[in-house]
Amino acid sequence: MAGIRLVRTLDAHLRTWRPYTIWYPGLVGLAGAVLAAEPHVNGRLFAAWFVPTAIWTAAHYLGDYLDRDLDAISKPQRPIPSGRMRPETALACGALLAAAACVAALVCNWRTILLLAVGISGSLAYNGLFKARGLWGNVVRGALTGAAFAFGTMMAVPFPPAELLPFVVVFWAHDAASNLVGTLRDVAGDREGGYATFAVRHGLRTARRTAAALYGLAVATAVIGVLAVPGDRAAYVLVVLLAAAVGCGAFRLVLGPEPTVTPRVALRAHEVLVAERLVLADALLVPRLGPAAALGILGPLLVLTIGVQRTMRSGHEFPREDRPQPAH
Repeated sequence: MAGIRLVRTLDAHLRTWRPYTIWYPGLVGLAGAVLAAEPHVNGRLFAAWFVPTAIWTAAHYLGDYLDRDLDAISKPQRPIPSGRMRPETALACGALLAAAACVAALVCNWRTILLLAVGISGSLAYNGLFKARGLWGNVVRGALTGAAFAFGTMMAVPFPPAELLPFVVVFWAHDAASNLVGTLRDVAGDREGGYATFAVRHGLRTARRTAAALYGLAVATAVIGVLAVPGDRAAYVLVVLLAAAVGCGAFRLVLGPEPTVTPRVALRAHEVLVAERLVLADALLVPRLGPAAALGILGPLLVLTIGVQRTMRSGHEFPREDRPQPAH
């Protein structure tokens, strides 16, 4: 019995981490550190990866704690409403991870204290306040990933270089777009739970067009950003365009003539964007590290992300009776 309880506990924590998303914030932070300066110091590169990852994971714990009543309505299979994790456990794990991130960051650069405060308070405010306030929720959510890039640069230099600030816009706009696509599958549950998301307020058609516009801003800014990157600019642009081609495939799923989009289709589109954004972040590693090293980092992360999404994600997003069934 003890073994079964342990497995259930570990499974609950693993599902809370959302391991299909966990690689992205660290990769964004790492990209900031790699671009900001050379030579690269391994300890600082590790901090650039670890701190955004820890805060991202802490945000999942704290978000699930704050969303436990809403999840009890629309996603009762999740760890807290299903009883596999106590709310107090989620709160404690989130606080512990946030504290560890703060210690690691301040040891490397005390000037990051403002970004840490923005990241942690923004994560709490997203779930506790802005998620239910239309486009503000998506804007705040995107800003957290933009802050992760700025933080990464500060692991290499005292302050974010001005020429790299457009990449903050890239990750802000991309994550806002991705988050907005993610809300398309939750409209019914959000409406029932009283969450006035942008899709609930303005409808699916306006929401998906707004998401596409934000995604277009991200890609356009990334292409213009070639002027700020050192090294192999042609390879950088090629990887950005590859990411854009994959992203367009995601938006083709939700931008049809139909006035509505099913939760399952919205989930598939978001799954594509979750993989695509790794390619976009990895593009920023190309100028400094070269295509071979950047691909060596990207390959395993893509395999893990796609594999875990296929095996775990639908069970986390949909109650058992609503899960997509495999094709025969």
